[in-house]
Amino acid sequence: MSLGLYVSVPFCRTKCSYCNFASDVFSRSVFQRYVDRVCADIERASETVAQMGARNERIVDSIYLGGGTPTLLDVTQLRRVFVTITQNFQVEPGAEITVECAPGTLKPGAIEGLQLCSVNRVSLGVQSFVDREASAVGRLHDRETVLEDVARLRGAGITNINIDLIAGLPHQTVDSWMFSVEQTIASQAPHASVYMLEVDEDSRLGRELIAGGAKYHAHFVPDEDLAADLYLMACKRLEAAGVRQYEISNFARSGLASKHNLKYWTRQPYLGFGVDAHSMLLGVKGAAARFSTPDSLEAYVAGGLPSRTQIAPSGALEETFFLGLRLNSGVDLQQVAVTFSQEAIAQFSETIADFVGMGLIEREADVIRLTPRGRLLSNEVFERFISSRSGAATAL
Repeated sequence: MSLGLYVSVPFCRTKCSYCNFASDVFSRSVFQRYVDRVCADIERASETVAQMGARNERIVDSIYLGGGTPTLLDVTQLRRVFVTITQNFQVEPGAEITVECAPGTLKPGAIEGLQLCSVNRVSLGVQSFVDREASAVGRLHDRETVLEDVARLRGAGITNINIDLIAGLPHQTVDSWMFSVEQTIASQAPHASVYMLEVDEDSRLGRELIAGGAKYHAHFVPDEDLAADLYLMACKRLEAAGVRQYEISNFARSGLASKHNLKYWTRQPYLGFGVDAHSMLLGVKGAAARFSTPDSLEAYVAGGLPSRTQIAPSGALEETFFLGLRLNSGVDLQQVAVTFSQEAIAQFSETIADFVGMGLIEREADVIRLTPRGRLLSNEVFERFISSRSGAATAL
């Protein structure tokens, strides 16, 4: 089975107030040391995989550079990462190669650099086409910059473009949100990702909201009910425009769903390199080895080793349900039975029936999928499928 490769680039021009990722603003002096470490890890990938007790796959059909902002690296550094990948893996012709970009970072020569690396897909972290909303959370671009970047990418032949939006940003209203959705459609980007603002302790805005404060424009954040309504409005409007939902947060025109991200939800193998990068390689009967790198730049560059979690078949079965239910196509119970046995899935019969009765899951023959309301309450649904992690995952 072909691999997906993920490379984390944790560098940002500014740290957005909503961000809960392992990324931050760092001096450019560390960029080269970081690239050196990432390339060294790519070169010894076979050794690492063997140490994790996993099967070594070599054929790659998707590469994804995420962040942070990978386009903060200079062209030479980006090129070195991609050359190292091609020297150590067999990249299939036509592989999907994605780079995340913050609007405004595609400086002269940057797009040409992406072309040199065979990049054929770009994900733009727009979040909002309303300048006031983007500025309130620390984004450094405006609407015109986004539209210019889209036009320049398209002019260079990179037409597979994703636009990220966040529902629930400070100052957002129904009208301003629909303006962002309409601008996304008008841009003719064939892919959109629509997220609801996450409120947790891992972001400055999240901490301020939990504390009931007013910093970071927290007192202008829409309530949860309005944020949910905004999400549903986007689902409906994008669908009407032919940008159809295929996963809880992702929408695409026909044939342009993200091949790389689909690996995560369908439990296909992938390897991650860089800070807080995660990997998943398959074993027998759905079992898997999952491992991840340190989540701090200092620990990673200093040579921190990956940590491993072995996923037993029981844990793999749970993953099959809560990852597969993220997809609009849902989970085919007959296919699950082929992998795990009919008896193994019988334990979830009551849970499935309960959620069907509650209107959170719909069932069509042997396929189950979330309803629109179920997607809004997906975390609650997924928790029921994780009956117990004891015996399912063993930290090593």
